[in-house]
Amino acid sequence: LQNLMRERQTAMQIASTREFLKYFGTFFGLSAVVLTTGAMKKKNPAYLMPILPLSFVLAYNCDMGYGTLLQRIKGEAENILDTQSTLLELPKGPLTFEDLEKIRSQTKFFKEK
Repeated sequence: LQNLMRERQTAMQIASTREFLKYFGTFFGLSAVVLTTGAMKKKNPAYLMPILPLSFVLAYNCDMGYGTLLQRIKGEAENILDTQSTLLELPKGPLTFEDLEKIRSQTKFFKEK
């Protein structure tokens, strides 16, 4: 059941990215045309500077919506699980029954009246 929910959430994320891409792609295209025209008319290439960061955002969203970004993320996650599992350990190790009892005894909420 949890896997089904995860798959649905991932599908929603991809669909959301694709929908965002439609609007952002239009914005990027119009911005590129306007900034290029402004740079040519003013003879100042500084007008083209905003295109660089916008192109990174566009490329990321294209990769997320239609590319292989999720597959690469999944592969990296599998690599971390296989080779660097120590990064996933909790500080001071997993919670033990003794830790829970210690917390319970120190907390006013659990004390009997």
